[in-house]
Amino acid sequence: MFASKVWWITGASSGIGAALAEALAAKGAKLILSGRNEAALAEVAQRVGGDPLILPFEATDFARLPQIVEQAATWAAPHGGLYGLVNNAGISQRSLAIDTEFGVFEKIIAVDLLAPIALTQQLLPRFAANGGGKIVAISSVAGIIGAPLRAAYSAAKAGIIGYHDSVRAETAHLGIGVLVVAPGSVRTNVSKNALDGKAQTRGFSDAAIDNGMPADVAAQRIVDALEAGQRELILAEGGEAMSAQLRRSNPDQLFDLMAQLVANGYAKQLGAEN
Repeated sequence: MFASKVWWITGASSGIGAALAEALAAKGAKLILSGRNEAALAEVAQRVGGDPLILPFEATDFARLPQIVEQAATWAAPHGGLYGLVNNAGISQRSLAIDTEFGVFEKIIAVDLLAPIALTQQLLPRFAANGGGKIVAISSVAGIIGAPLRAAYSAAKAGIIGYHDSVRAETAHLGIGVLVVAPGSVRTNVSKNALDGKAQTRGFSDAAIDNGMPADVAAQRIVDALEAGQRELILAEGGEAMSAQLRRSNPDQLFDLMAQLVANGYAKQLGAEN
């Protein structure tokens, strides 16, 4: 599953993507590292070793995507072809829906949902022709529970779950395995880089993220889930894990808890309301 297999990671320049690059490289995988920041990708490549392919591109450059996929496939061919895809690239949000411009929804859904769908659609025929493969989709607990201040992000991440669940059902007989991962708070720049209601970068983090699960721990749990053949991983602890479970076991209780969170000043606490 890993040794000498080619894995393509998007959003590989930092956070979970970079940590997964290190974890997969430690298992002997050949890596393709993608993201927008070529210099940051080069730093990750230097850390993981093994001469990975650095393939920077803008996730929503759909017109250029077939060319990018062809470049990746050509590089992967001597190593047995493309085997694994980690759909990880994304951007979050911290703003009340009522204060959020529609352009924020367009941008986040394009990056977090349409871009991974576009890339996966390009790779599915290649995986099938190659006898199978693995897809890891990084969703979010927010995509399960509909988290406050994340309406656009929650919509996109819920879509990630729905799309990849359908792909799993349709391609299992072709040897393609799909693992959907729903992280809670992981110690990354996701909150700092989130968009506000005017589509501006937030520029500061929050306590939940700063005190969240270390990225390397998250990456190892994802690798463990792949090795165990899991199809879904709720990568969260404490209240976040409980919230994801409540969405399926007692949704009314969850809805009340989320509404109470906002009523108690959650938006102001996160700097999303004056």
